Amino acid sequence: MTSLTARLARCYTGVVHDVMRGMGLSNFTLPRDIRPMIPEKVLAGPVFTVAGHPAPGADPHDTLVAWTGLLSQAPGDHVWISQPNDDTVAHMGELSAETLQRRGVLGVVTDGAIRDVRFLLDLGFPCWSRGFTPRDIVGAWLPDATNVPIVIGDVSIAPGDYCLGDRDGMVIVPAAAVTEVIDRAEAAMTTENRVRSAIVDGMDPQEAYLTFGKF
Repeated sequence: MTSLTARLARCYTGVVHDVMRGMGLSNFTLPRDIRPMIPEKVLAGPVFTVAGHPAPGADPHDTLVAWTGLLSQAPGDHVWISQPNDDTVAHMGELSAETLQRRGVLGVVTDGAIRDVRFLLDLGFPCWSRGFTPRDIVGAWLPDATNVPIVIGDVSIAPGDYCLGDRDGMVIVPAAAVTEVIDRAEAAMTTENRVRSAIVDGMDPQEAYLTFGKF
């Protein structure tokens, strides 16, 4: 895990969201119905992007060759984020997740479904999705490209951007801004701790806000 990833993982999405909003950034929060399978696990890191399309009637062999080729491209210490442009089949399952986990991939986010949930829970591999289905990609879906810009909801995601996900949801941090965002988020958390201590000690909340400039 890189130092930037480790620092980002110690932040939380609320403070990172507020920092990015304060920097004038917008459209960086993934749709709220993309949820973590393991809510207590934080997922953070640079992203590896995947794009694809439905392919009803595709040759089953061709779909599996293409899918396994995708798995072979995924770099360690990255988060797999896919825009499958499909809501009918699962875009991650047990064998694929185990393959990615062994390659050092940090987790998976898909604007689609996943399957083999019981096995994924046993693996402890972080997966984010819109839901579950037993249907797989065989004969039904093909990839278009990897490490290309994708869009999920109103969020544009480029290869090398960073993601941070926790129980509240997931935010995408542009690569060019990630160091500044982390620096500001760490400073904001320090200030929040001071506000929290002041409130616990009996300070009026408005006075705390006016004193520390944060609430």
